[in-house]
Parts: sequence; structure tokens; C-alpha cells
Amino acid sequence: MAALKTGNIAPAFTLQDQNGNKISLKDFKGKKNIVLYFYPKAMTPGCTVQACGLRDGKTELGKFGAIALGISPDPVSRLKKFENKENLNFTLLSDEDLVVTNKYGVWGLKKFMGREFMGVIRSTFIIDKQGKLAHIMGKVKTKSHHHDVLEVLKSL
Repeated sequence: MAALKTGNIAPAFTLQDQNGNKISLKDFKGKKNIVLYFYPKAMTPGCTVQACGLRDGKTELGKFGAIALGISPDPVSRLKKFENKENLNFTLLSDEDLVVTNKYGVWGLKKFMGREFMGVIRSTFIIDKQGKLAHIMGKVKTKSHHHDVLEVLKSL
């Protein structure tokens, strides 16, 4: 698959959320800008910092007509625990079979503590109300992610 580029139509998807409901990207077309972020694993330190930043920044995201959607390979039950434990106020989506993760090109070789392995490459895609990729953020920093997203939204 060719790498995604700004201006492309965002790859469509339908996944289960933390409550077992089916959520599709098309549900938001014409209504909301989407901050679609991919993260490796719920309830791990970096992913928790990133999610809590988006939780705390929900009002600011709303000022730009945006909502956050988080995607990970975690099962629905783990996403529900993550939501409850961290009092998250946005949708988490389960991509256990990695179909959407692969569509967005964020499954790849990672290095951590001297070892290499395949995993989710932490990335964020800003999708406009028309369903186009307005901005792609690679090499996301968990601590500043929510601020970085707001800066991108301001510039669009």
C-alpha cells in the first residue's frame, strides 16, 4: 500500500468501541474533525499519559469542532477497563486483527531497550469534516501530544 499523504481521503473503517458498539469513520463525515490516534497498548505508562492529555483537552478540541478517537490492538474488554480506570471521555476502538492499523501504515518495526519487534507506531491523523487527511503526525511525543494536536488544529 502507498503511504498516506495529506489531502488523501482517509481510509474507511468500522471498529468496535469500548462499549462494544460499531463505530465507522463515515459516522462523522460532515459533522466533526477527527483526531485519530494510534497507540500501542492501553494502560501502559506512555499510552496513559497520551490518553489523559486528550481527556483533559476535550473542551479545547471541541472549540475546533474536533473529537478524539483512539485505536489500539487491545480487546474491547481492556479498552473498557482503560476508560474506567482513567475516566476517559472519548471513544477507544479495538483493532485486534490490525486491519485498520495496516491501512494507515502504522504497524512496523520498533526498538525498545535494545530489542526490535513489530508493533503499533504511535501516530496521529487529523481528518477534516470532508473525510480528508488534513495533517499526519509521526513520531508523536506522549507528554505533549494534546498540545501538539491543538497547535495543528489552530493552523488548519
